[in-house]
Amino acid sequence: MKSTSSKRSTIKDVAEMAQVSKTTISRYLNGQYEYMSTETKDRIEKIIEELNYRPSNIARSLKSQKTGVIGCIIADIGSPFSSIVVKGINDVCKNMGYDVLFANTDNNPESEKDSIKSLMDNKVDGLIINTTGKIDDYLLELNKCGVKIVLADRCLSKINEIDTVTTDNYRATYKCMEFLYNQGYKKIAFFTQDISGNSSRYFRHDAYNDAIKKLYGIDGNEFTYLIDEKNMETCEKGLNDFNKKCNGEPGVIFTVNGVTLLNVLHGMKNLDIKIRDDLGVCGYDDWGWASLIPPGITTITQDSYECGVQSAKLLINRINKEDNSEPKFIEIPAELVVRGSTDPK
Repeated sequence: MKSTSSKRSTIKDVAEMAQVSKTTISRYLNGQYEYMSTETKDRIEKIIEELNYRPSNIARSLKSQKTGVIGCIIADIGSPFSSIVVKGINDVCKNMGYDVLFANTDNNPESEKDSIKSLMDNKVDGLIINTTGKIDDYLLELNKCGVKIVLADRCLSKINEIDTVTTDNYRATYKCMEFLYNQGYKKIAFFTQDISGNSSRYFRHDAYNDAIKKLYGIDGNEFTYLIDEKNMETCEKGLNDFNKKCNGEPGVIFTVNGVTLLNVLHGMKNLDIKIRDDLGVCGYDDWGWASLIPPGITTITQDSYECGVQSAKLLINRINKEDNSEPKFIEIPAELVVRGSTDPK
């Protein structure tokens, strides 16, 4: 139960109730758990919750040269994937005594740069960035200058230069292609938004091309369709072209993400192309509505919350100098969720 007292709790109050020194409480707040037992750590956490204690970032920064604030830059906050990543980041930071300043760039590289500069002017201790993928050199320079950075979901072209937490995009996509091949589909199309600069889309398309070449012995680019999510005509043109190429044989569409999947489903409805009966459909991102559209849309589900959690933990460990190892590249497993849209029988 949280304290209902109007008096703000102090670090001294927490220390007295936990029967430890104020130094131990400070170490807990800075994530330095190696200096205490699990029992002590759990007791402090419980008392902080009961007292609703919030450390003063001003006092902390005067002593440690840290502000207790993390900057988080999101490429598209409107994406369901991004909103869940943000929740994971926020939950970890709140639990570890950090505040978070968020910025949305709308996938604009100049806005991304401006947001980084603004957050650094606010003396954040580190940055979690869902990058546009078009300011790699700038991020590398910041990293060399000692700015603590973790990339969430999207990575640089040089994957081992900066700490990164992402999904195992390549493996999950490749296994999906093998599944569709074994389902008896003769042709598989890849529908995508602009790939340039977006590492997730690049890895998924790379896996598609490799799998198509191995399984069918053809160049996957022949069946790759670039669409503009704001122009339905580009999607419908691709659908018509692929449907003709199938020429009555079982064909299936793989979409690079949830936004593209939604566009493809709208396009199929407009063109009266029936899901499963005319063309199979599946894609990356298991958004809630995928299971509600008959006959259920096969998707690859990724743990976006865990992506946020791991990103925040990694950054805070770097800030507290608990981890001085080489840059990490963490891939979170993604899994195929099979539904009726990929059953040609």
